[in-house]
Amino acid sequence: MDIWAHLSLGFSTAVTPENLMYCLIGTTLGTLIGVLPGIGPVATIAMLLPLTFNLDAVPSLIMLAGIFYGAQYGGSTTAILLNLPGETSSVVTAIDGHKMAAQGRAGPALATAALGSFFAGTVATCVVILFAPPLAAFALQFNSGDYFALIVLGLIASVALASGSVVNALAMLTVGLLLGVTGRDIYTGAARFTYGSFELSDGLNFVAIAMGLFGLAEVMRNLDQMRTGRRNVYPVSRLMLNREEFRRVIAPVLRGTALGSLLGILPGGGATLSSFSSYALEKKVSRYKSEFGHGAIEGVAGPESANNAAAQTSFIPMLTLGIPSNSTMALMVGALIIQGIQPGPNVVTLRPDLFWGLIFSMWIGNLMLVVLNLPLIGIWVKLLRIPYHFMYPAIIVFCCIGVYSVNNTFLDVYIMIGFGVVGYVLSKLRCDPSPLLFGFVLGPLLEEHLRRAMLYSRGDPLVLLQNPISAGLLFAAAVLLVLTVLPAIGKRREEIFKEED
Repeated sequence: MDIWAHLSLGFSTAVTPENLMYCLIGTTLGTLIGVLPGIGPVATIAMLLPLTFNLDAVPSLIMLAGIFYGAQYGGSTTAILLNLPGETSSVVTAIDGHKMAAQGRAGPALATAALGSFFAGTVATCVVILFAPPLAAFALQFNSGDYFALIVLGLIASVALASGSVVNALAMLTVGLLLGVTGRDIYTGAARFTYGSFELSDGLNFVAIAMGLFGLAEVMRNLDQMRTGRRNVYPVSRLMLNREEFRRVIAPVLRGTALGSLLGILPGGGATLSSFSSYALEKKVSRYKSEFGHGAIEGVAGPESANNAAAQTSFIPMLTLGIPSNSTMALMVGALIIQGIQPGPNVVTLRPDLFWGLIFSMWIGNLMLVVLNLPLIGIWVKLLRIPYHFMYPAIIVFCCIGVYSVNNTFLDVYIMIGFGVVGYVLSKLRCDPSPLLFGFVLGPLLEEHLRRAMLYSRGDPLVLLQNPISAGLLFAAAVLLVLTVLPAIGKRREEIFKEED
């Protein structure tokens, strides 16, 4: 099939009434949780994973993807109007966006964020179309040793780009790898870390761990930091850019789109890193350096374009290699596994309707988000006044019902509660739980491909260095690990994630 046949298949799949409905649901929910500070797409997707059990793979992935890139749009609304970023990737948007709102320019700031995100999302979708199929075709040549090396590189990258201490990130990764091998060995049948529990024979429930670490833990953190009193929301007047404003945002949008598209593909990268990097770039190259921090429209245009482009190109390694590039993509991998689909290059050939339908739905979803974020801005502003103590009981009940419905066992509920407490404690210790989730998702794949490679080579570990692909990937992983632990690089990581903490 040529590219036009693929696009035709994607179009026919994405525009079915069912898939359009779930695309609208996903983008609406994404905008909502982006607007409401303190929830985030990771927690929301974790809570909605049980709902995908009763859906086909295509609508469920379309809905979850809409939540992810929709949150990048919605997060800019609270960042600009309230100086409360709804998403970590919108932290830098608040710096100049909120100052623009205080100057009576909230409308142009919101319009810049929405239109820049739409352009970036459209370009990023084209990047996925152009680069994902060739990468998948190349990945079909990988053997088990190559996949092992690729997974090692992805895990090291998750440590390198995790916020906080490198030691903490490595510890989280190790814990995740150990949790991932809980259950019976697929080759020998031996029980591992089950402690005599029959319920743990099939391993820990991915949904319970994800909902605990990112759902319940998020509720606990929000209750701990909950603010009281009414919020002062700046009014929104005109939503159109004048000629001078339009001229100034063109170059930042283009640079942010290019930077976000590149960083989104990298394992361990994502929307947050892209938005921070874009802001630093714009501040360096802008002719209006003195305005940064005081209402520079470039400080909104670049990061908002970068985070949306990264959100969409991060699907490339997940769909083609089966390697998640961030926490949300790790949940997407879990959703595919729940549907009985093995993430990797075979998705393109065995499930072209899923692959191309998801890609085409991204463009449709971006079009929906422009409508949701600009004409309906008044509705989102009203939602900002909902007290959080009305929301968290419903979130907790939904989490418990959702995780129980997976296997109809209370053990999963207890596991979720336990990991909720663990997630809250980790936040207090300034430990990023993302590497733990990466290790849990990729750990079984890492073990499986290593054992296959050892069986093929009759136990000779040098087989991992004899193939140019695996040797190159392992060398890149070693170099990245060395660079990560260097003091200079470590200091730079702290500066990048300073705003997040």
